[in-house]
Amino acid sequence: MRIYSWNVNGIRAAARKGFLDWIDKEQPDILGLQEIRIQDHQLKDKLREIDDYYSYFTFGEKKGYSGVALYTKIEPIDVWYGLGIRRFDREGRVIAAEFEDFYLLNIYFPNGKSSQERLDYKLDFYDATLEYCEELRKNGKEVVICGDYNTAHHPIDLHDPDSNQQTSGFLPIERKWLDKLEDHGYIDTYRYFYPEKETYSWWSYRTRARERDAGWRIDYHFVSEGLKDSLKSAEVLTEVMGSDHCPVTITLDLD
Repeated sequence: MRIYSWNVNGIRAAARKGFLDWIDKEQPDILGLQEIRIQDHQLKDKLREIDDYYSYFTFGEKKGYSGVALYTKIEPIDVWYGLGIRRFDREGRVIAAEFEDFYLLNIYFPNGKSSQERLDYKLDFYDATLEYCEELRKNGKEVVICGDYNTAHHPIDLHDPDSNQQTSGFLPIERKWLDKLEDHGYIDTYRYFYPEKETYSWWSYRTRARERDAGWRIDYHFVSEGLKDSLKSAEVLTEVMGSDHCPVTITLDLD
């Protein structure tokens, strides 16, 4: 089973840049998109009804902001939206789905750069997410958390860690939450396979950073430890264009 995650920075923009051709060629079993930046009434059938896929969407109340989508060839047992907390759910950041062997959460985590208030919001969202996932695990299934986490965990995960020590996205308090996630038994799947490889998944448009590969790795699949033996690969598809992020993938063997 191949599970993909991609912050498309606007699903309509991605469609203009070849998203539909890409998904037709790549054929992910499950694909989570973040930052679709669209409202329900704006979503065209060509994006809502892709052959061989069940599709699910949640939208932020603010126009042109946030939102996530889930495409899956495997019909979920159940699908729901949000963490059950109004201040978070109004921004349309979470789709959760139950499959036979695991729960999957596709999440667009908040960005904390604009103000202390938004940083606090991000940290609260982090804590609520971990609490929510731990409750799901009590049901006896494993958990996959994919999406744009908006934080680089270690110095290896961004091009210039020294000059970003005080930048949201690499603050000690944000990175500490990723430590906590691992302490609770969740595995950074890419680092599981590539503990020392410098690879990025996001590059700023403003500085033409992708041309210089001056990026950040902020897109992840974390999985609960019970899935470790099922992990077969994890990749960052840096060659895929169409957004300021690139897709990230994992392959699970659940037979």
